[in-house]
Amino acid sequence: MGPLTRTVELFYDVLSPYSWLGFEILCRYQNIWNINLQLRPSLITGIMKDSGNKPPGLLPRKGLYMANDLKLLRHHLQIPIHFPKDFLSVMLEKGSLSAMRFLTAVNLEHPEMLEKASRELWMRVWSRNEDITEPQSILAAAEKAGMPAEQAQGLLEKIATPKVKNQLKETTEAACRYGAFGLPITVAHVDGQTHMLFGSDRMELLAHLLGNQVQWLTPVIPALW
Repeated sequence: MGPLTRTVELFYDVLSPYSWLGFEILCRYQNIWNINLQLRPSLITGIMKDSGNKPPGLLPRKGLYMANDLKLLRHHLQIPIHFPKDFLSVMLEKGSLSAMRFLTAVNLEHPEMLEKASRELWMRVWSRNEDITEPQSILAAAEKAGMPAEQAQGLLEKIATPKVKNQLKETTEAACRYGAFGLPITVAHVDGQTHMLFGSDRMELLAHLLGNQVQWLTPVIPALW
């Protein structure tokens, strides 16, 4: 009898670059670590408001550190992450509400497409400096992810429905109950215990909790570059 599969939840928002890093690491390791990875689209602005936290870009020194940090991590993890040209506008004005509602709809009706659709939205905002707020931009990301146009349009039309809005709200509130003050958070359910880890730089600790070791892998999707 093989080792038991452990459940690991990743709460994320495509507005968060560190969420992308954590997402890619977990996608690379989920089979090696024998985990049941559950992707949880959430709304970072709701978590910030609930916790009283503020975006790092509002503190100049923290924003500068973040820019340098992401540059180093881009090469270390081989993820093509780049600061948007108008960072503050992207983070503080445009936001990600429509995109995260769309991913919530994807998760409700076509969860098998969630990983690819999430990645394509990250690629738009954090790699190619493209918009993720306009409907056509979301549809373009869905098409790039391999989703049929009719299916994507149907999901987009549902983002304003109570079902989708309530689900995103409930998932965001679940992250807050776990203690989130930002994203990403990884919640590991191991041996009857629940561990919440903040950020993308806690994967070695996650591996320890799971009884594994980290041997950094090359990307499973070379096309990221």
